[in-house]
Parts: sequence; C-alpha cells; structure tokens
Amino acid sequence: MGFLVNGQWEPVWYDTETTQGEFKRLEPVFRNWITTDGQAGPTGTAGFKAEANRYHLYISLACPWAHRTMIMRQIKGLEAFISVSVVNAYMNDAEGWTFHEGAGVVEDNVNHKTLLHEIYTLAEPNFTGVVSVPLLWDKKLKTAVNNESSEIIRMLNSAFDHLGAKAGDYYPASLRTEIDEINEFVYQTINNGVYRAGFATKQAPYERAVTKLFAALDVCEARLSKQRFLVGNQLTEADIRLFTTLVRFDAVYYGHFKCNLKRLVDYPNLFNYLLDIYQHQGIAQTVDLEYSKAHYYGSHDTINPTGIIPLGPIQDFNQVHNRNRFDKNG
Repeated sequence: MGFLVNGQWEPVWYDTETTQGEFKRLEPVFRNWITTDGQAGPTGTAGFKAEANRYHLYISLACPWAHRTMIMRQIKGLEAFISVSVVNAYMNDAEGWTFHEGAGVVEDNVNHKTLLHEIYTLAEPNFTGVVSVPLLWDKKLKTAVNNESSEIIRMLNSAFDHLGAKAGDYYPASLRTEIDEINEFVYQTINNGVYRAGFATKQAPYERAVTKLFAALDVCEARLSKQRFLVGNQLTEADIRLFTTLVRFDAVYYGHFKCNLKRLVDYPNLFNYLLDIYQHQGIAQTVDLEYSKAHYYGSHDTINPTGIIPLGPIQDFNQVHNRNRFDKNG
C-alpha cells in the first residue's frame, strides 16, 4: 500500500512506530454505505441505493481483506450486480497497485486507469491518505463508496436481497453479539497478527505478535474441536474473516512473515475447518495462492530482497474432510 501526499505517490508498506518497531494498520478513508433505499448507513452520507450493475469492486487476489468481499459477492450471487477489477499481483514502490498486464489482472474497464491511486483521486481530487484494496466504487455517481472490507461485506450480505441476491444471512441478528466478539478477537490476534509479526522491525514486537498469534490459533483449535463453525451452527461472516487468513497461512505467512511455530496443517481441527469452508459452494474459485505468493514474496523487498517466490508448499484443499462431525444427525 502507500500514501498520496499532495498528489504524489509515497510508497509505504506499513506505519511503524520508530522506537518500538511495531506494525500499525492505517485507517480506511471512505465510509459510505449501500442501502436498500439509498438512505445513509451507520457512517457516511446518503445516496448509494442498491441497484443492479451500479457498483464496482477494485481488489487484489492476494489481499485477505479484499478476499472477504469477493467471497461475499460470490456466495450471495452478486456477480451481475457488482463488477470487479483486479490489480497486478506485484505492487511496486514507484506506482503502487497497478493494472499492468499480468496473471490474474482484470483491467479497469470502468474508469480506464492504470494506477489504483488515480481512482482515489477521481473520488477526491485532493485526496491524501492510504491507497488500499478493496475499494467499492459507484459507477453512477463516479465516486468511491467504501474501502473498509468489514463494512463492504455487511452491505453485500443484505442490501441486495430484495433485488434477487441468493438467500443467506451471514450476520444474523440472533448471533451478532457473539460474531462481533469473535471478529474482534480474530482481527487483533490472527488477521492483523500475521502482519504484526511480518512487518515488525525489532525482535521484541515480532515475538509478542507471534506468541499472541499462536495462542489465538490454539483457542480457535479448541473451539473448533467442539463445533463446526465459529459461531452457532451456520457459516457466518466470522468464518469468512478467519478463512481468508488461514488459507494463506502455510503458503505465505508461515515462511514470509516468520509465523512458523506451527503450520496450519499441524492443527487438525483448524485444517479440517479450512477444508470445509474452502469446499463451500463458490468459495474455492475465489482463492489464488500462486497470485498471493507472487504478491507477498515479490513485492515486499524489505522482507524478501531477492524477490524469489517459493515453489511450495503443495496443498490440496479438496481432500476429504468430516464436515458433518458436529451435525446432530452426523
């Protein structure tokens, strides 16, 4: 990722407190909501009504935050409602995210830009801030809606239901308190935990992050020894948010981010859970680990200065798993 400062691109992979060497995630900028009637959502302004083929997602196939939105788009059947552009896996210091030709790239056929930060300045000509994916775009108003993934997936979960989205509520009212609690735990220790480890610039913060990460994985392993999903007896957004980190764990975070106390495959319940979600209808086609490895190992030259992309690990997420082990009649 990077900043735009007075219209100039400034590459930065993270915000680090110089005396502590700790990774600090940068805050999203656009916080509007798509709603069924176009009224304002919990944040932002009104005017973003749910309509077919009005909205567009800018994503990277490597980014777990963007991956959340692609999974929700897929399982809610919103392909005809929301179009997608995919940036090049390689993010370079001179330009940031680009749409240069490459494996997995889907060009910007909405705004016809080459660089992602050019789209941010379309929405806000004097934009100064972090340029990140995902970015949800309004083709009608020609402006950005939202670049906070946790909010985008909640819009996709329900805003288009009255227009023919697939059935399924992944943030049901009866489970929201518990979902919010586990989301916060997973975000702090696992989703963001791998980045806290990988982008740490001193030994102590790295060790703190890795210790917390694996303690949290142990908690999830124990939880999933008793139930199929994180919350309740159904797939929820909590599972989607955890899955996008888990599916990259052995291929990227174990080696590249030095999160190597254990592999995910060493956790019987977590790995079985990963297989279960991967094989949920439509989710496998949102996963591209070769693209993900190309991004992480190829773009982070402070971590991997040679740019060599590992051939392994060889993984089979289609292997048999016991998805019914916690069903009442299973």
